[in-house]
Amino acid sequence: MSVLDVPQLRIREVNAAPVHASRPYVLYWMIAARRARANFALQRAVWWALDLKRPILVLEALRAGYPWASDRPHTFVLDGMADNRAAFARHDVTYFPYVERRTDDGKGLLDELARHAAVVVTDEFPAFFLPHMVDAAGARLDVRLEAIDSNGLLPLRSGDRAFATAYSFRAFLRKQLPDHLDRFPLDDPLADARFPGPAVVPAGIADRWTPALDLLTNIPETVAALPIDHGVPAVEQIRGGAGAAHQALLDFMTRRLDSYRLHRNEPERDATSGFSPYLHFGHLSAHEIFAALMTRERWTTRKIREGAGGKRDGWWGASASAEAFLDELITWRELGFNMCAQRPGDYDRYESLPDWAQATLAVHAGDPRPTLYTPEQLEAGETHDALWNAAQMQLVREGRIHNYLRMLWGKKILEWTPTPRVALDVMVHLNNKYALDGRDPNSYSGIFWVLGRYDRPWGPERPIFGTIRYMSSQNTARKVSVREYIRRYAP
Repeated sequence: MSVLDVPQLRIREVNAAPVHASRPYVLYWMIAARRARANFALQRAVWWALDLKRPILVLEALRAGYPWASDRPHTFVLDGMADNRAAFARHDVTYFPYVERRTDDGKGLLDELARHAAVVVTDEFPAFFLPHMVDAAGARLDVRLEAIDSNGLLPLRSGDRAFATAYSFRAFLRKQLPDHLDRFPLDDPLADARFPGPAVVPAGIADRWTPALDLLTNIPETVAALPIDHGVPAVEQIRGGAGAAHQALLDFMTRRLDSYRLHRNEPERDATSGFSPYLHFGHLSAHEIFAALMTRERWTTRKIREGAGGKRDGWWGASASAEAFLDELITWRELGFNMCAQRPGDYDRYESLPDWAQATLAVHAGDPRPTLYTPEQLEAGETHDALWNAAQMQLVREGRIHNYLRMLWGKKILEWTPTPRVALDVMVHLNNKYALDGRDPNSYSGIFWVLGRYDRPWGPERPIFGTIRYMSSQNTARKVSVREYIRRYAP
């Protein structure tokens, strides 16, 4: 077995087209794992290139017309493209970044590059518009297209059902995950690869679809000229790309991990990891985070403890803060990916809620709301609740809400909108418009948790909520300090 081999469970054959061994290059269509390291899809492309004795061409494209396209995600992705350009320049890999200057200008680019490809490799990502885009491409292309799962420690196809609770998913993880802990992606799949020179982009393609190399030198200027929503600015405090992602990883491991368990739910402390945007855009992998954490813990698989079932703690044999963080990184994050992979048709629809949640919300859908706000008022943070307004303004300004307050944020939207379905629409829109980690399986988990997904009925039964878990700003303020948070993020 070659060190470049990718586990078969992570390889999906999108179409039944053949490999064209005589064509001049292997094409890696980079759409989700936007990085040059710890990337099973890139590793698979390298495997094919060496097997066929062909060079690699990497296409990383950025559309203009996707839902919620704005300066914020565009800038983050372009930061990553700049890092990828530098990374691939260190190897005999031809990098073709493409940025649509007008909506739909990129149509046909993948098809033209694929016409000259021996095989096409892309990323498996189970949410947003990417699954449909990949399947549609597979139906068109005359060459084999493979989608490779680099999403989490547990391959997406390990599960045979959507899990209803974190408890049941933990129990499943603890049975399945040990078999995958020795099959991590290579840190640098290009390190020892020797290709027959760089790939040559076929004549005429670069003339019609100009590579965006020149657009990566002044990213703010580039973004300002694109046909996207300029009302959602880039987040100046957070740069995208693998370089910034690895700096965030180092910072968390050295400065904040030890206090993570104790302080992560306190909005006024900088105790969370901040990894979610980098994970969402593929600038950092869960495998890299896990390896860095466990190296710091001096951990080996021998420390895994028997039993524990679905309990939160006591399985990894690591420190309390490490175990708490692993539960977020693996259990909760991969639970969302499991839902999207197992229920691709409705993971983001109201009908995917548990039956008990839909039933209790239906009983109380007509309950009078003490206060109703329009979507515009909510977006602007114009409510009577200072803590909620501050959370919404953090989302608008920084592209994130503190994890603990994100739950409260959603619960109040349910209380302040006419129906649960409207509440869901508002949450999805605000999150996907402003959050850097929006449009992600993990963020859909957080939104749908507000309405009962992964939860259980809670008493006493209340107006509006029924037996859905209730939260209030008053109780939150009693549990954690929020005065400085409100001052910092006041509208």
